[in-house]
Amino acid sequence: MRAERIRPVLVAVALLGLTLTACGDQTEAAQRARRHPYAAVEDLPEALAPDGTTIVVGDPRRMPVHLYEDMRCPVCREVEVTGAGPALLKMTLGKEVRTEYTLSSALDGRLGGTGSKKAVNALRAALAQGKFAEYRAVLLRNQPAENGDGYTDTLLLEAASQVEGLRGPAFDSAVKEMTYADFAERSQKAYEAAGAPVLPAADINGTRLPETQSDVLLAGDVITLLTDGYR
Repeated sequence: MRAERIRPVLVAVALLGLTLTACGDQTEAAQRARRHPYAAVEDLPEALAPDGTTIVVGDPRRMPVHLYEDMRCPVCREVEVTGAGPALLKMTLGKEVRTEYTLSSALDGRLGGTGSKKAVNALRAALAQGKFAEYRAVLLRNQPAENGDGYTDTLLLEAASQVEGLRGPAFDSAVKEMTYADFAERSQKAYEAAGAPVLPAADINGTRLPETQSDVLLAGDVITLLTDGYR
């Protein structure tokens, strides 16, 4: 059923991309070719935006692709592992876009527990160490079952051991003591202020991807056409 929903969206996006690029933007292509890419995810710059909740990864001068995620959301994991995630990372490394994140903990309220809040707190601690992007990928790839609280201190610390240089007294203490609990609360409020979109959701260059088209995030390299269409 999901494939049947995605197929017409892909056609629409492809047509949009072809329409907007039919004349051939050679200037943009030349600019892309001149950009020196980041070598790996650990080289990506990371920062907290002035709003105090948005996490920015990549060249801040590039077009933003803003993702709304909950670490307990299984579809968010699917996007990261087999959907648009790999292509989006490649584009971020290539300085074609920057990625931004608003982290929700809405599933704690819906399913019970505190796993999402704990994960957001740990991700903020990783940002303080310049390891957000690496740690986020590890957390999603090691996502526990949605119907369990899942993200315990033990799991969060074990996952952090897979990111070189992340574990240490400061990070471990922040995880165990919920040092960034206030950030998790502010981040959830920012998600709600953005309209509490069905997750995962994306704003591309300031324009919300319609919920009826959100399945396109599951379709891998189509994100390239999609971002070209929103430039």
